[in-house]
Amino acid sequence: PVDHELLLSYTESTDGQLIEEGITECGSMSSFIAAGTSYANLGVPMVPFYTFYSMFGFQRVGDSIWSAADSRARGFMLGATAGRTTLAGEGLQHQDGHSLLLAATVPACQAFDPAYAYELAAIIDDGMQRMYGHEDPHFNEDIFYYVTLYNEAYEMPPRPDHVPDADVVSGLYQWADAPERPVTATIMFSGSAQGAARTAADELAERWGVGVDLWSATSYKRLREEALGVERRNRLHPTDPAEIPLVTRLLAEGGGPIVAVTDFQKLLPGLVARWIPRPFHTLGTDGFGRSDTREALRRFFEVDTGHVVVAVLHALAQEGTIEASLVAEAIAHHGLDVDIADPGRHDTVPVPGHGVGREHSAE
Repeated sequence: PVDHELLLSYTESTDGQLIEEGITECGSMSSFIAAGTSYANLGVPMVPFYTFYSMFGFQRVGDSIWSAADSRARGFMLGATAGRTTLAGEGLQHQDGHSLLLAATVPACQAFDPAYAYELAAIIDDGMQRMYGHEDPHFNEDIFYYVTLYNEAYEMPPRPDHVPDADVVSGLYQWADAPERPVTATIMFSGSAQGAARTAADELAERWGVGVDLWSATSYKRLREEALGVERRNRLHPTDPAEIPLVTRLLAEGGGPIVAVTDFQKLLPGLVARWIPRPFHTLGTDGFGRSDTREALRRFFEVDTGHVVVAVLHALAQEGTIEASLVAEAIAHHGLDVDIADPGRHDTVPVPGHGVGREHSAE
């Protein structure tokens, strides 16, 4: 074909093909469903990988995705350019802060928000095993995976030695221990929010005397479903010893408050809030997307390093562990404007000449 020299040229082969369908989500979902159900319709297992703008998946073709689920399609849906602040400069129509919430409504969908390449590899391997790995096809699961992908370039660390693949795909695992400090807290992160979480943890230890352990939350949906399953089991077996949800068991081991930071809406970590055994606070990107740099967007949506530091210190002050004056000192150190409007409000608009600034102060 005339485009044979291009990366996305049209090709056909017996071991797979790459299809560039353009801006046609309905057509692409039809291809995904056709390939994802070929194991049943044609007796030929196929593994579709459908990559798309994450904002234009569940929001634009949600009915087709639901159809894929009740057709028992298998495969991987990859929501590229994910995150409200990670896709810089493309405004409210393109910046995705809620596709993972929509994915949480589809029973067959396994939704993940990896931060690192090794997490993505573990998730893909998990999907291949569950959907295609058994010799007896009756044991293969009729599910599909939704995995967020980000377009921000940052260094991919190796997998920590203490972390097996099973922990990665369980939905939550401890990424780093807290350094020795007089006061302790926990930060949970997922996806591109890992950067703010890590730099905040470093600052909290070095400047504010707070030792923070870091946890990677790869799937709030999986954690929620496991916890709901435990609740149901306990309810229907009242005389048996009660089981404890995974997220409760894992986070019960630490001390101090927990702050979860995400490039999605606060409701995403909120899916598991009632099973968190310690004081729990969330930072997320509620509101419409904006056009600006990542740094400006993260300050605007209050998910940058400064806001994570302040959130942890404020949570500690609420417990009485530190003085409130220390929180005020951190706010001043990071130059946070405490009188600007809430970015999550629908009527918060930019100030002319000030990028993603807000129109008026909160009163």
